[in-house]
Amino acid sequence: MSVVHWNFPLTFHQFFRFPVVRHLSLVLHRFKKRLRIAKMSMDTTIPINAASVAAAGFVELKHESDFDILLHNDDLISVCGFGSLLSERSAKSTFPELQNFRIAKLNGFRRVFCHAAPIFFERGIAKEETKEISSLSVEPFTGETLVVTVFEIKKSEIPSFIEREHEFRFLAVTPEDLDGRPYDHLAVLCGRYSDEEYFLVRCKGSQELLYDRYGRHNIQKIWRNDILPCRLYLRHCVLAARNLGEVASDNFLDNTFLGDRSTSIRKYLSSTGVGIMEEEPIEALKARYGG
Repeated sequence: MSVVHWNFPLTFHQFFRFPVVRHLSLVLHRFKKRLRIAKMSMDTTIPINAASVAAAGFVELKHESDFDILLHNDDLISVCGFGSLLSERSAKSTFPELQNFRIAKLNGFRRVFCHAAPIFFERGIAKEETKEISSLSVEPFTGETLVVTVFEIKKSEIPSFIEREHEFRFLAVTPEDLDGRPYDHLAVLCGRYSDEEYFLVRCKGSQELLYDRYGRHNIQKIWRNDILPCRLYLRHCVLAARNLGEVASDNFLDNTFLGDRSTSIRKYLSSTGVGIMEEEPIEALKARYGG
């Protein structure tokens, strides 16, 4: 075997003849390429209109101006509720001037408890030791249908809506009535984001902002598959769905899942989560978490 003798200092070309250096260089090149592809994917603009939403099932609303496609009837936009907003009382506590609260259907999505919610820590109802800290999110899933609520809010409420749902991906969707007739207007739905996109897009890469919203509650990862529903929140959502009728109640129990995507809420409440529906919120939270 021949031995290569190197005289130092090495030239640039001699340095890159080392196998380990060539390997590291290739890895770095591939990493940079993936970053460029990811950036291109994030920057790609899909035309936002009723036709594109109907064709794709949903279109992401990346900027406040994108919400303009939702405007109708004197500057109103429609909002889809799938968790606490299944309750009209709860919805009105967030949107006091909402209009036309009604039940609807949404195809191609499923509900999943995979969102670590800081609001539960602030209200003292998160149980970190048992990982019962999760709120609800929805994610695209072919073949699933959700029973949801739809209502209208004013255009002037969009900035506060975006700020309040800061960690979600905003999607334009087409709800239907329970007979399968599409609504005349698109609605906004808060879908699951990812930690990476949230940090780069919403937090603009700011560790300070991420800490202020999550880190101070010891939440190191927002979107997780190993957490369980916040007990009072789950009870509230089940009661809210029940108040909408049997169709909504059954849909919530059978089409809402833990982070494992296989355990339905009906199954969870009859096993690990038994007793949750018998727990009463403290007096200060009875109205908000009373269904």
